[in-house]
Amino acid sequence: MKTDIILAGVGGQGIISIAATISMAALKNNFYFKQAEVHGMSQRGGAVQSHFRFSDKEIASDLIPMGGADIILSVEPMESLRYLPFLHADGWLVTNTSPYINIPNYPEPADILKEIKKLPRHIALDADKIAEEIGSQRSSNMVMLGAASPFLQIPFESLEDGICKMFGGKGDDIVASNLKALHAGKKFSDANR
Repeated sequence: MKTDIILAGVGGQGIISIAATISMAALKNNFYFKQAEVHGMSQRGGAVQSHFRFSDKEIASDLIPMGGADIILSVEPMESLRYLPFLHADGWLVTNTSPYINIPNYPEPADILKEIKKLPRHIALDADKIAEEIGSQRSSNMVMLGAASPFLQIPFESLEDGICKMFGGKGDDIVASNLKALHAGKKFSDANR
């Protein structure tokens, strides 16, 4: 068993929190994992890409080859298209549809969504809107993780546990809002795949 994930988005959208939560869940299940940041996460508003691999066997490389990703999990729709060459023919694209318009020539969001819908296996959701509806605007990244959870080959309870560990020091309310976001994303994905 192995799962290769490309995490994509824009700096400041919570990619590090997604990766840390998956890492904790992978460790809880005695999986090996490797992560590589390919583009700088330090610049808010800059493009972000991270390779995340976990398996029940040792992993030699932290980079995912072209056409090798089981999942592209993107918190920004244009960034999801940028990394499509990495997606395996049977892989899933899980993307937020709410754009982070950080360049003057950003494509029309409707055109981006049209390209996403051409893929046979995709989950496209407005994670920002879902997070706002559940009263947790800052947890749209956990909505996205929840939407990707059915494809991760990690027990959902382990992701919940990862969130508890990740945000435990910030108080029960923060933990609860992130768990609620995780559940909302999973609910959307379960209803739309």
